[in-house]
Amino acid sequence: MTIVVGCVPTREGRAALSTATQEAIVRSCNLIAVRAPRGGRETGSEEFQQLAALLGELSQSLEEVGLRQELREATGRQDLSDIIIDTAEEVGATLIVIGLRRRSKVGKLFLGSNVQRILLDAACPVLAVKASERGQ
Repeated sequence: MTIVVGCVPTREGRAALSTATQEAIVRSCNLIAVRAPRGGRETGSEEFQQLAALLGELSQSLEEVGLRQELREATGRQDLSDIIIDTAEEVGATLIVIGLRRRSKVGKLFLGSNVQRILLDAACPVLAVKASERGQ
């Protein structure tokens, strides 16, 4: 059994990764993290360095209980939603975890296109998490 999580270098991406790790431990599942740049952020940016550090910490937590973590890098021009859905289908994922960000009243009418696509097209359950107000 496997959980797939979308990792972007944002507070929401870090919240999704932390939650996915907790779910993997509770469910005794391996974890596949799909990492992708977002909003023009470079892979050498401070945000990506923070995400990489968190991945290392969480990977250690999984290894301590005998679970594996795999990191897949999104490359090319394929949408992150396509990569997450394709990965989940490929491994027969039991859960997908994604991060959500706060939106204005008007923005609440529309989810982001990646989020909406994952929620509508994923063949397995999707857990959407928000970052804490304190800045996880």
